[in-house]
Amino acid sequence: MDMKAMFQLSYGLFVVTAKEGEKDNGCITNTAGQVTTTPNRITLAVNKNNYTHDMILRTGVFNVSILSEKAVFDTFRHFGFQSGRDVDKFADYGSAKRSANGLYYITEGTNAYLSAKVVDTMDLGTHTLFLADVTDGEVLDSAASATYAYYHSNIKPAPAKEEKKGWRCKICGYIYEGDVLPEDFICPVCKHGAADFEKI
Repeated sequence: MDMKAMFQLSYGLFVVTAKEGEKDNGCITNTAGQVTTTPNRITLAVNKNNYTHDMILRTGVFNVSILSEKAVFDTFRHFGFQSGRDVDKFADYGSAKRSANGLYYITEGTNAYLSAKVVDTMDLGTHTLFLADVTDGEVLDSAASATYAYYHSNIKPAPAKEEKKGWRCKICGYIYEGDVLPEDFICPVCKHGAADFEKI
């Protein structure tokens, strides 16, 4: 099978939040979707390694903040690149409010949130699929929802290009790596000599 075919599926991006006792937590996911309108239900798949997963499994409630194209990379880093087991993600986080169910939802870089109550679960191996009734929700902004493709094209920073040091051929752009360019060096691409190189 060509696994690249799976990349053609369109996904939204979300911050899923939960609360257990005095502990609030949240994680990034791309696996929420509406499945019925009557009753109004969604599914959410959460990786079992996420602390948020365990909180939802025990409490049966969660919020889904729908990330918009206004979302910044720091939101993804904050909720996706660290574990709630190690840090309190809401300790100094100012862009959140509590909904009627007492859980946080994200107010910046989102266009809506949904509150949900779990009615059933399915073990998917690495993930648990939660089937949940939508109990509340609010539109927060008119910005378009961010897709996984939009995130990769517009939000996620491009990897830093490692600058090569050495000498560049002014004719073809070939780069010789090294502090000293031999006087008799010949470019392997365009066959020009050392006189046509510049230090970079």
